[in-house]
Amino acid sequence: MNPRIIFDRTFFRFILVGLVNTLVGSAIMFALYNAAGYSYWLSSSANYILTSILSFFLNKYWTFRVRQWSLRMVAAFALTIAVSYMLAYGIAKPVAYWALRGHGEKVRGNAALLAGMCLFTGLNYLGQRFAAFRKEKTIGENYDLNSKE
Repeated sequence: MNPRIIFDRTFFRFILVGLVNTLVGSAIMFALYNAAGYSYWLSSSANYILTSILSFFLNKYWTFRVRQWSLRMVAAFALTIAVSYMLAYGIAKPVAYWALRGHGEKVRGNAALLAGMCLFTGLNYLGQRFAAFRKEKTIGENYDLNSKE
């Protein structure tokens, strides 16, 4: 596969959107985990639930420049978020806890959250780029909001 297919302008726009989401989401997640004492799963899921709405609109219109609407797109976006989240955080927690087994719960939990964020970003980009916001080749169920008809 040609690296330019993945590392193009779209990738860098996605990273900028991700930085905004990361700042907001990290504040939510780490505050809930460390200050409010919420669990690993509740803290991390609150982050992604709350920032996914912003991500959908910024990535749809600005990153991937998709103007069509379809139920397939919304479903693919939601599925991409869910699968990326479950894989990333499901892998990160046992690996971080094993790698840092000599450290305390807060250190291991924070390391797992950080590792999960990194894994999620990579998985989410691939899913959004090649599934959720891929350019439609057929009209089918899509409705172009910019259409003059």
